[in-house]
Amino acid sequence: MTSFFRKLALSCAIIPLAQCAVVPGYNSAAAQEAAAPAAATTTAIKPALWAVKDDDTTVYLFGTVHVLKPGLSWFDGAVKDAFDKSDELKLELVLPEDQNEVAKETMALALDQSGTALSSRLDPTALAAYQAAMTSLGLPPASFDGFKPWFAGITLSVLPLTKMGYNPEEGAEKQLSNAAKAATKPISGFETLSEQLGFFDALPMSSQIAFLNVMVKDLDKLGPQLDTMVGQWGAGDPAALAETMNEGLAETPDVAKTLLWDRNARWAEQIEARMAQPGTVFVAVGAGHLAGAKSVQDYLAQRGLKVTRIQ
Repeated sequence: MTSFFRKLALSCAIIPLAQCAVVPGYNSAAAQEAAAPAAATTTAIKPALWAVKDDDTTVYLFGTVHVLKPGLSWFDGAVKDAFDKSDELKLELVLPEDQNEVAKETMALALDQSGTALSSRLDPTALAAYQAAMTSLGLPPASFDGFKPWFAGITLSVLPLTKMGYNPEEGAEKQLSNAAKAATKPISGFETLSEQLGFFDALPMSSQIAFLNVMVKDLDKLGPQLDTMVGQWGAGDPAALAETMNEGLAETPDVAKTLLWDRNARWAEQIEARMAQPGTVFVAVGAGHLAGAKSVQDYLAQRGLKVTRIQ
């Protein structure tokens, strides 16, 4: 499961949910205040951008990172031009505006109704490491005892990042959504919140526990891993990004199939259908979906659609 976080970080838009959801004993606002200060300077970066076109339809494909640090200038040049030309914005999912609704939908799946405490699912060595990790993050060790392991794992994958200055408010989806709202562009999603949560909830319990154990084990590596991937994203290098993401891919084919390949195929089918209607669409999904083998571009090519890189 060593590559799970890499897939998670660039393939699922529910990453920011860990801050929005109800996490007993954790103050996300305080964590943000304790995070690294906002960047004093702005760094210009150029993430990759593609387009699929026919006579009367253009679909732009832009890979996102769901949490970013301040000070990165990416929403300009070719990306801004493509966005401005677009009639609508298409995301992985559109989060409900009401955070209570987000929490309600999340808790419906995240809470463990079996009555089995999460801590009792871990062997003694894993439990000791888990409790130490919780303490290091300022959380009571029993905070997630009523939750399923996948939710604890997702939350633990995000909380250290907030202390390093990463913020979902700086994430590409948030910036694009704000711009779309300001320009009164329609915003829609390929998936619903419940569907995306369901990908994790459907994992076998053994996979959920393995995921949680890896998050605990690699807690101090999550920030550097994301730093590397953001650098590759900003350099417009999807090949390097795919290589980083896919390290250890053979160890987790079920995860890759669920989080990446199956979804990429479904989205390509929807994009092909959209090509039958005139207009321009800006599609923004996790950068992992637009990198490597079995990417959205690969599935579009299988359907006879030409994808051209424009940045």
